[in-house]
Amino acid sequence: MLETLQMMGAGFVGALTPINLLMMAFGVTIGMVIGCLPGLSAAMGVALVLPLTFTMKADTGLIVLGAIYCGAIFGGSISAILIHTPGTPASAATAIEGYQMTLQGKAGKALATACWSSFWGGLLSCISLYFFAPMLAQLALKFMSAEYFWLSLFGLTIIAGVSSKSMIKGLMSGALGLLLSTIGLDPILGTKRFMFGQSFLAEGINTTCALIGLFSMSQVFILMEGKIKERAKAAKFSDKIRLSREEKKMLAPTVIRSWLIGNIIGILPGAGASIACFMGYNNAKQFSKHKEEFGHGSIEGVCGSEAANNAVTGGSLIPTLTLGIPGESVTAVLMGGLIIQGLQPGPELFTKYAGMTYTFFAGFVLVQFFMLAIGTLGCRAFAQISRLSDAILIPCVTVLCFVGSYAINKNFKNVVVMLIFGVIGYLMRKFDLNTAAVVLALILGPIGEKGLRNALRGSQGSISVLFSSTVCWVLILLCVIGIFSPIFMAKFEKKVTGGQEIESDS
Repeated sequence: MLETLQMMGAGFVGALTPINLLMMAFGVTIGMVIGCLPGLSAAMGVALVLPLTFTMKADTGLIVLGAIYCGAIFGGSISAILIHTPGTPASAATAIEGYQMTLQGKAGKALATACWSSFWGGLLSCISLYFFAPMLAQLALKFMSAEYFWLSLFGLTIIAGVSSKSMIKGLMSGALGLLLSTIGLDPILGTKRFMFGQSFLAEGINTTCALIGLFSMSQVFILMEGKIKERAKAAKFSDKIRLSREEKKMLAPTVIRSWLIGNIIGILPGAGASIACFMGYNNAKQFSKHKEEFGHGSIEGVCGSEAANNAVTGGSLIPTLTLGIPGESVTAVLMGGLIIQGLQPGPELFTKYAGMTYTFFAGFVLVQFFMLAIGTLGCRAFAQISRLSDAILIPCVTVLCFVGSYAINKNFKNVVVMLIFGVIGYLMRKFDLNTAAVVLALILGPIGEKGLRNALRGSQGSISVLFSSTVCWVLILLCVIGIFSPIFMAKFEKKVTGGQEIESDS
């Protein structure tokens, strides 16, 4: 216990260096800009900035990506409140009450509620990150080759299934990613596989190029396909972005309940902030003493949605860092950043690299304070950003995609790979397939293959080794649940959202 407290203290000392503080402010600001632009997403923002972190220290790079993640989740509420268009899916429920408050001339109050609730939701989620992550890491120490095979398979089934709401489409997405993960040299024998004479593919497909193509370039193609348009004009507001002490006291129970909801949803791989925001909103409505205000501009509704979706951020990092199973698409991209830094999710992050990990945790705590300060002071400016035309947005994102993929190792072939994955991502989105599952398969595929082959080699080819422990059977059961989860999740989400449809330009 004492050693853990010492690591936590050392983490805050490391996080409070000038460069880390500067990167927190930079990441939160960029994240808010991306979040309040309808059509963009937190995953896209993290993927675009990922190449910039290559030359940074591992903890600084992770802090930047974490700051963008948090900033983008909150940033989506700005456009949701002011123009009734959620910047990200995580703010869909916020638009219900937030825009009604704007129509009543209370936009400042709605933004203050969103900012304050997002701060507490994110900050409280750090408690579970500090508490549960080391415990799961200790469990992961017991994993052998067979367990790692089933773990990687579970990660694929759960996120492929839940995110696409279709068992067949989810499995197709995961299978495509697994096929692409076999490109390169065989990890055991060193045999060339599907390289087509291209030596730069010896180490497999560059994960960052795939991330940029699937999440960012594909979005450019989607925007180009539609009519280039001006965003809806953000409403002007004159009231102060501030909550009274009585309002904060009234909202405190809603924040606590939404934090618990968001944390649980975040820890469950594949669920994500878009479900948490509706669960938080519905929970706020159920426990409210002023149910008649809901649908007509309730600050409790805004609070419930924003506290829950921001509480997902800390929760989703727990399975990502300890087991290598991202909670949602954003943490799948962030896990790619870890691997690029030469780090593998698992127990080593809490032993060999504990200093870096706890510095990131401390930075994640401080990011919440930056989000509160920048959000409160900059909401009026960010409101104008939400009006940015696609005619400006498309070339800007395209340039960043090209520069980012080329800068990885200054090889134009990586740009070609990025464009190919951009086309793949575009087609997948058109057919409602899951791009996050492809990324996850690229990362988990080699781990699962290595685990399977090492387990079979160690048992002289006997498949009984794959069923030789309790952990294996637990993971097999979770795989079965993951495969069939789309059926139950679709019904659950329909019940949670209550059939509400939010107008969106995305």
